[in-house]
Amino acid sequence: MGSLTIRLDERLEADLERIASQQGRSKSELVRDVLRRYTSAELFELARTELRPFAEREGFISDEDFFREFS
Repeated sequence: MGSLTIRLDERLEADLERIASQQGRSKSELVRDVLRRYTSAELFELARTELRPFAEREGFISDEDFFREFS
């Protein structure tokens, strides 16, 4: 497992500590979860951007077009 060191301002540190404490988790667990969610969302958006030209060529202009076809 890799590691990352970051500096937090006092407010962010206090907020992170409070949330982690309320959830019974470590700050590291909380931050890993947040980073997983963020990177998943960013990778999804990247895939959408890369696939958009192919989808538009096939007539899928909006999310609704796609969901209508595949739901």
